[in-house]
Amino acid sequence: MLATAARRISQQCGRTLAPMAAASGALQQQVAGVTSGPAGAVYNVGKATNIKFHDGMVPRDTKEEILGQKGVVLWFTGLSGSGKSTVACTLEHALAQRGRMTVLLDGDNVRHGLNKNLGFTAQDREENIRRIGEVSKLFAESGVITLTSFISPYRKDRESVRARMADGDFLECYMRIPIELCEQRDPKGLYKAARAGKIKNFTGIDDPYEEPDKAEIVVDARDAAGNMQSAEDMAATIMQYLEERGYLSAPAASGTEAATA
Repeated sequence: MLATAARRISQQCGRTLAPMAAASGALQQQVAGVTSGPAGAVYNVGKATNIKFHDGMVPRDTKEEILGQKGVVLWFTGLSGSGKSTVACTLEHALAQRGRMTVLLDGDNVRHGLNKNLGFTAQDREENIRRIGEVSKLFAESGVITLTSFISPYRKDRESVRARMADGDFLECYMRIPIELCEQRDPKGLYKAARAGKIKNFTGIDDPYEEPDKAEIVVDARDAAGNMQSAEDMAATIMQYLEERGYLSAPAASGTEAATA
């Protein structure tokens, strides 16, 4: 496996050097307002100027081969108290037991650092999701199974994250738990405080939650037989989805590489 990876890196380096040399003349030109394009060119991106995108020298499929899995973002969304963090954490432990490389990005935890300057207005929620979307994209492109746990109440914000990723990299996992059950759980006492008017802009009370209309995975409180599901049951359903669609194994090698491995 390592020999195959080494050959891929060598081949990629050879392919990459030629375009870099050809693009050197373009580095002297700056096109205002352009935010994407071929590697090597210089652009204005948002408020930043003279920005150049650098391609990585180690291809994604090589990283995925080393890890023995495919990079993906599992985007857990749902009301507060729906079990997003609990199920994501349970799934991460199950994946670790199977030797899979993961990262878990939790809404509360991220607000301790990267997003500590954001509140809960619609604008701040949009920026919160945009930032974590970009971070999770980087992890997925490095071959890591990335679990994100965010209420992410607005459909357009979730879809904007999806649009930034390659096909199959974004799996929306909707925790379809009714608000009545979430309020019964109320693990942080947030619903009680929101009902009393002590918390503003609380999703499901005085701020809307827009349900996904095309989630890849939908998790309900009860199974088909009407039995209440545990976090382990829910995580097992998601694990099965990942396994059946090949996320828990490395991408198949090309015919040439397979023949020479």
